[in-house]
Amino acid sequence: MSTGRFRSGGRDKCRMHMVTWNVATAEPPEDITSLLQLDVQPPTDLYVIGLQEVSSSPVRFISDLLVEDSWSHVFMDTLAPRGFIKVTSVRMQGLLLLVFAKQVHLPYIRDIQTTYTRTGIFGYWGNKGGVSVRFSFYGHMVCFLNCHLAAHMNYALQRVDEFEYILETQDFDISESPNVLDHKVVFWFGDLNFRIADHGLHFLRSSINSGRLNLLWSKDQLLMMKKKEAFLQEFEEGPLNFKPTYKFARNSDTYDTSSPKTWFGFNGKKRKPAWTDRILWRIKPKDLPSEDDEKASTCTDDGQDEYPIMVTQDKYTSDMSYGVSDHKPVIATFSLELRKCFDTPMVHISPVGVWSADQDAVLTYTVQEDFMSSTWDWIGLYKVGFKSASDYETFVWVRENELPETNEVIQISVDKDEIPLLGGQYVLGYYSTNMQSILGLSSNFQILESKRAVMEGLVPEGINGINK
Repeated sequence: MSTGRFRSGGRDKCRMHMVTWNVATAEPPEDITSLLQLDVQPPTDLYVIGLQEVSSSPVRFISDLLVEDSWSHVFMDTLAPRGFIKVTSVRMQGLLLLVFAKQVHLPYIRDIQTTYTRTGIFGYWGNKGGVSVRFSFYGHMVCFLNCHLAAHMNYALQRVDEFEYILETQDFDISESPNVLDHKVVFWFGDLNFRIADHGLHFLRSSINSGRLNLLWSKDQLLMMKKKEAFLQEFEEGPLNFKPTYKFARNSDTYDTSSPKTWFGFNGKKRKPAWTDRILWRIKPKDLPSEDDEKASTCTDDGQDEYPIMVTQDKYTSDMSYGVSDHKPVIATFSLELRKCFDTPMVHISPVGVWSADQDAVLTYTVQEDFMSSTWDWIGLYKVGFKSASDYETFVWVRENELPETNEVIQISVDKDEIPLLGGQYVLGYYSTNMQSILGLSSNFQILESKRAVMEGLVPEGINGINK
């Protein structure tokens, strides 16, 4: 973390922006600027976006497996010019979870793994369930779990059972944190589908219109279930000081209180507004020590850090300006204060000399810390503003025959035919197949425009000092 502006009392502070939105099979809006609050100060470091009911008809779902879905595209296209790279994503039918990070953080996001659990229609079709992403962030284990739980007023207990089932069944190939609740911090969010019980429609409308939302909290099913279920009490949530986010008439700020359809027609009960869309978090209790806790405490300055990572919620609200869905998106921003367990990338990479497509280029890399490297690891050439680890211009395999020793300087040649003719600002990144992450990035560097670009008529002669 380039952390001069973040350092706070021996810790580093990172800002995270989270969104949960049931998009009700709609296509994304053209402008998601206010949803992401792109110009907020201090600037954001991590974006975590959880969507539910992304269009997932069989034909559409298969096509989205071949290319990025339209929602991923709009987030990547919006965030990449701001220097955010997609760290990873996971999709299960209509559930989609995306994680983006500022480029400077990429080498410190390691051991990325994803998984999912189906709960809907006997578990065979992923219309309900949970998708999760876990990784180590500067040495601290974090997990993000995006859920879509059972609908309808009378299924509060089933929703809790489904969440418990998701927690029990999701596991990771990581010895320090094999289960969701083993992580130091867990963020649980999504269309959790909890409703407001008992109150009639007139009382709900009156309370919402007068801004007396606190009158509804005691009958919010999630808050009620937290009083009964010990494991839910470990999850924190900010106050519900925003209007219930379900159910709206599309393209309006008016609640849709029509009667919902069932397989047998209308059921006669009008829909009532509810806080179905929620964002909660859990810090691992101190009385459940783990290997991760021991590692975290030994990597601090004084070895006495009780909480190697602290979470503060700065904002919890909804954005009423979006109308493509019958749900409004919910936004939460957090400050993560942590003591970094390391601040040196595992791999150091540098371009050597001048790069242009007129001659073969050379790069060097050095493994600075032992890790489970592989001959399937590769080094990508990325244009500055790239969208994800797979968004490279070209790549070269690391040394094929044997893995390098720590601190050994390895030199690799890049064929001139693989180098962009028009040049520009680029960066090199070492991608680890085992850790599913970029472990080292070079500084940004200039690739010169090639003389071949002029010869092939791609640019006029005399531009940028070529062939003057």
